[in-house]
Amino acid sequence: MTPWPPLTTVALVTLGCARNEVDSEELAGRLEAGGFRLVDDPEDADTVMVNTCGFVEAAKKDSVDTLLAASDLKAEGTTKAVVAVGCMAERYGKDLAESLPEADAVLGFDDYPDIAAKLRSILAGEKHHPHTPQDRRRLLPITPSERGSAADAVVVPGHTISAPDLPVGAAPDSGPRAVRRRLDGGPMAPLKLASGCDRRCSFCAIPSFRGSFVSRRPSDVLHEARWLGEQGVKELFLVSENSTSYGKDLGDLRLLETLLPELAAVEGVERVRVSYLQPAETRPGLVTAIASTPGVAAYYDLSFQHASNAVLRRMRRFGDPESFLGLIEQIRTQAPLAGIRSNVIVGFPGETEDDLNTLCDFLVDARMDVVGVFGYSDEDGTEAAAYDGKLDEDEIRDRTEHVTRLVEELTSQRAEDRIGERVEVLLESLAEAGDEAEGRAVHQGPEVDGTTTVAGLPADARVGDIVSALVVASDGADLVAEVTA
Repeated sequence: MTPWPPLTTVALVTLGCARNEVDSEELAGRLEAGGFRLVDDPEDADTVMVNTCGFVEAAKKDSVDTLLAASDLKAEGTTKAVVAVGCMAERYGKDLAESLPEADAVLGFDDYPDIAAKLRSILAGEKHHPHTPQDRRRLLPITPSERGSAADAVVVPGHTISAPDLPVGAAPDSGPRAVRRRLDGGPMAPLKLASGCDRRCSFCAIPSFRGSFVSRRPSDVLHEARWLGEQGVKELFLVSENSTSYGKDLGDLRLLETLLPELAAVEGVERVRVSYLQPAETRPGLVTAIASTPGVAAYYDLSFQHASNAVLRRMRRFGDPESFLGLIEQIRTQAPLAGIRSNVIVGFPGETEDDLNTLCDFLVDARMDVVGVFGYSDEDGTEAAAYDGKLDEDEIRDRTEHVTRLVEELTSQRAEDRIGERVEVLLESLAEAGDEAEGRAVHQGPEVDGTTTVAGLPADARVGDIVSALVVASDGADLVAEVTA
């Protein structure tokens, strides 16, 4: 029997979305349970594990660059192995391994349950054979109601499993146990509601490598939420590929409405935030639940993608400016100060000047807090990659820059409108002076929605506190606020 190598430190580098952050913390929990020691700096690690993103070309390039940088550490002798995991590794498998020989292994989702053993074998010099990518939607029945226990037989990163050998403090101590070890001690933590997607958007490859939509059981979500509350988490950020579908495979499409009050009541948790709502599936009951449930942020992350009905049809999505503006009006009628954000794709195949103008007019009328603007690019295996009517790269770039400039102006105006508003800010970092901090108001989601700088804090203010402050200035999407009596 080959002896285990004595050096067992590992650094996890996470790229991409908040869902990937949850997956990295699952991997960290499994590795720690398997005898590895987690370190923050790749230069201090025997193994660098990169949790890649495979969403769009820019994200894939970032993943490859990060893997190459880690390989440089190996060439310098400070690192023993470089391992790729995550969406890009799952999506491309052996093709990625062949094109990136600098990585010692490319591991897919099915390798996650045995990640510690896999990593030990790699460190021992054993050759790992990367998987052949497959369409993970085919692993489960097409009809959501028929998935049931079949989903338990499929590896779904970030979902609850049975793990009786976990060390104390690595996961909830009782009930269904999530393999998770926090890598970020901040007061916000993402919490998975579901994984996968049943939609067939023509531009998106995510369902093919993330699989069909699978909801986590409410009891599993609540157990993990309670554990996070015990870890000092103040804000739960509910993540999935499509939160509006939560519960449809469990026989109750309104399950999220009933789960939100239970999550908001978890001890230690002061704010619950829902991400990624499909506009066509956002029902009135869910709008009301988010707007009116104490402890739930009045925050609506609506994936519009475009506003032209013609473009949306080619995207295999639904909607038009009238229906989208009607949804926004419905939200603001119940929660006038609600945060509303979205993403849009510019330069989609067949997009005309009139389509672009329809999108811009909609953005002006919608007055959202933040809009992410992405130029279209072909994605392997998607329907849109074979569409006619492709715009050239220069035209896509020009249109993207035009919409981005408009969005920046609108975002600044929306933030300026909030001057004089009282906001509840979750403090996430303190200035050295101690009387100033940076955090997020209710309408600001993590990472991408701007921040609020708070001045005039009391001497005993701490990271994780939620303070009431008055907005006195703005800078782009960012706010400046002062604590007042």
